[in-house]
Amino acid sequence: MTQPILIVDDEPHIRELLAFALGKAGYATVEAADGEAALEAIAAHKPALVVLDINMPRLNGLDVCRRIRAEGQLPVLLLSSRDDEIDRVLGIELGADDYVVKPFSPREVTARVAAILRRASAAAPPPAEEAKLVSHGRLSLEADAWRAAWGETETALTVTEFGILWTLASAPRRVFTRDAIIDKLRGPGFALTDRTIDSHVRNLRAKFARLGGVDVVETRPGVGYRLGACQGQDAQA
Repeated sequence: MTQPILIVDDEPHIRELLAFALGKAGYATVEAADGEAALEAIAAHKPALVVLDINMPRLNGLDVCRRIRAEGQLPVLLLSSRDDEIDRVLGIELGADDYVVKPFSPREVTARVAAILRRASAAAPPPAEEAKLVSHGRLSLEADAWRAAWGETETALTVTEFGILWTLASAPRRVFTRDAIIDKLRGPGFALTDRTIDSHVRNLRAKFARLGGVDVVETRPGVGYRLGACQGQDAQA
């Protein structure tokens, strides 16, 4: 890999620990001690992934994650303290790919970095023989452009959000379990949790609700999710 992993944490010993572990796994690394330095490092080094602490001076990790997602799909792995559950959920809703709770095992962080990079490299539009454009009600999706729109209004989605919506829209009558969605996105057995899928679905709903799309995703209790009517009416969820 030519692009480095950016490690962002205000504690030097954590940066050193992660740099050593990732280096042993064959990854190049760069470091930043706060949020502002992280944004500068992203611009300068074009990292493949950011390992990002939530609690930092000058600019916290959630603000950094928000700015990263406003500009693109750079993968983000959050580091958080045990008492930061609300921040972890918010981080996932902002578009972070995964999180690890402190204190952590360097092996776990390395494994999660590898998994995120694998799924990022596998995240691609459907093959040429499959549909490239899906429309349902007022929702339209373009695979080649990774574009999602409600009526004439485009809305920015993360790679994971787009993948979930594309999965549901490609089979609008099917109810997908969370495991089935994970398998569609990342391949069988990938370590992505149910709660992460739920967080991405909540984020999808919030984005489209702001445009009047309150019926984009239906919940089938005890089963999973399916595409809603996408007419801008109250969904039966």
